[in-house]
Amino acid sequence: MRDVSTAVIRQNGKILICQRPPHKGNALKWEFVGGKSEEGETLEETLVRECKEELDVTVSVGEKIMEIVHAYPDMTYRISIFNAEIVEGIPKLLEHVDMKWIYPKDIDTYDFCVADKEILEKIKREF
Repeated sequence: MRDVSTAVIRQNGKILICQRPPHKGNALKWEFVGGKSEEGETLEETLVRECKEELDVTVSVGEKIMEIVHAYPDMTYRISIFNAEIVEGIPKLLEHVDMKWIYPKDIDTYDFCVADKEILEKIKREF
């Protein structure tokens, strides 16, 4: 099982979502920024690194919202979802093909990765 850290980045009542590139798994689906932990990293360190690599921003990692386990055909992932806030930089598309700041009420208008289903439901209920 691989550990993954994911950020729900908030700003002015909106959340940041990113669209996966066409050449990767879950092509063109929407997701929250994040990625797989490297050996020796904490989940929070993973999130800071991934946000820098994918968006060229520095984030402050807040509390863990939830943890889910999701099995894809090739691998099972333990996904830890954190609240996060951008403390430096403006998001750039370094890995994704698009990004949007959306209100939580608009989540259902986007085609998200299946693994995000539980967190999306939680966000819609609580925010």
